[in-house]
Amino acid sequence: MNVSVEEMQGFYGSDYHQENIVFSTFYILIFIFAVPGNALALWAFFRQASTSSFKVFLRHLSVADLSYILILPMRIVYHLSDSHWPFGHVLCQLAGFLFYLNMYCSLYLMSFISLDRFMAVVLPIKSQSVRKALYAKVVVGILWVTVIVCMSPILFSKKNVTNNSTGICIKLYLEKTSPMALVSTIVAFVIPLTIIVVSYILILLKLRTITQREERPVRDNAIRMIILIVMNFLFAFVPYHVSRVIYIESHGHGHMTAATLESLGRANRITSALTCVSGVLDPVMYFFLNRAYRDTLQQLFCKR
Repeated sequence: MNVSVEEMQGFYGSDYHQENIVFSTFYILIFIFAVPGNALALWAFFRQASTSSFKVFLRHLSVADLSYILILPMRIVYHLSDSHWPFGHVLCQLAGFLFYLNMYCSLYLMSFISLDRFMAVVLPIKSQSVRKALYAKVVVGILWVTVIVCMSPILFSKKNVTNNSTGICIKLYLEKTSPMALVSTIVAFVIPLTIIVVSYILILLKLRTITQREERPVRDNAIRMIILIVMNFLFAFVPYHVSRVIYIESHGHGHMTAATLESLGRANRITSALTCVSGVLDPVMYFFLNRAYRDTLQQLFCKR
């Protein structure tokens, strides 16, 4: 797709040089903190056998997180070059596709973890026949295929640079919208959000009945998980999807002023960048929820 000069001014604004510095710095910091934690998690999870659905979900979440973070160097180069994409059209589409593919896989895998913990805490006996590693692998396989198919339109579009001298990769932040994008964005976010909210409400109701001392560790671990995943959603995913709905809806009406277009574009980019915070928060969740990851960290940093 070709982007007009007017649209470019709306997307990036007159002071986008300072904005690019902020974005590149933010992505560099996220990359530095997220890569070691997720790489260590991936190593720890693949060293242990996937004997439960919970371990399967954690393993694939670490894969999605690490893949998600490893796309960031291209965004870093893009912003360091003042919104100039030097890698060509194909890599522009691929970078956008992989970023949002892994983001939504992470989102849904967190909802699967929440659902799994709900069944473990609220329905421990009845759910034993369902919470098996094989079933979890099938569910995760279906998830990856579904998200790949849903995000594939990013890979198939016309060339999206303004001209030969100024390459603007609008696929990085999905700055072109369509009526279907609004529906797909809402559905893609509402489903995992509903699973997480309902699961945690039921878990909290169950935890209120736990009074025996030997069951308190179960309650404490469940509360930690709830806090960490809710924080992850509030900081990383809720702002993006709220902003994204407003962005798509506003562009659908058209006839916006340059200032409005600029504000919407900036909010879209900022909240998209904030989704990367999930890559930093997830290793913290792994530490509290998975003993193998916790032991690996202790062995690494507590050697005498």
